[in-house]
Amino acid sequence: MTLPATSRQTRTFEDRADALAHFFLRAGEAPRLLAYDDTVGCPLDQALGAIEWTAAVGILAQDDLIHAARLGSDASAAVVERKDGDQRVFIYFGPRMDAPPADPYEGTLLYDEPGVRAYIFAQRVHAIAHFLRATLGLGTVVSMLGRRAPELRHIRRWLQAVFTEPPGENSSTQMLAGWFATGGSGVLFLPRQPDAPYTYCEVGIDL
Repeated sequence: MTLPATSRQTRTFEDRADALAHFFLRAGEAPRLLAYDDTVGCPLDQALGAIEWTAAVGILAQDDLIHAARLGSDASAAVVERKDGDQRVFIYFGPRMDAPPADPYEGTLLYDEPGVRAYIFAQRVHAIAHFLRATLGLGTVVSMLGRRAPELRHIRRWLQAVFTEPPGENSSTQMLAGWFATGGSGVLFLPRQPDAPYTYCEVGIDL
């Protein structure tokens, strides 16, 4: 089976409002992730490596919906939506917390393995709340302003396409916002320096 060709478009914006307006225009109804702290963004340097590792060891599944994520060089964490029988549940994956609140009363311990602990929640709000307590929101993205969260399979596929070319001199790898759909994806990056432009990169199936 021959894979379809991938198109690529890159635009820069001097103004933050113009950059975000273009992002939301291009995103349409597609699932998206937005940086919790829009002055810091989410570093994508370790993103592909973290995604490949968690998929390889069976922590994350390709059809998981990503509601929140932190991809750091020291530790990663995520909240995913997954089908469990006839219902949907929300699972937090992350490192152990030595200080309170280590064990959320709203969730149930799913498993506790070296380097990772998982809790299962019936409601999204409780899973996101624990995620933000554990990460303090530093370098995180959260699924917001959309009807559903993006699928891991689409994030994995399109981030690989985005990073087939190195970022430009003025572009960073700090994601401010990203949308991920079956046919394509768009990522808005923060400036590398305060006076540098915002960079929007869009990749998709070249029909």
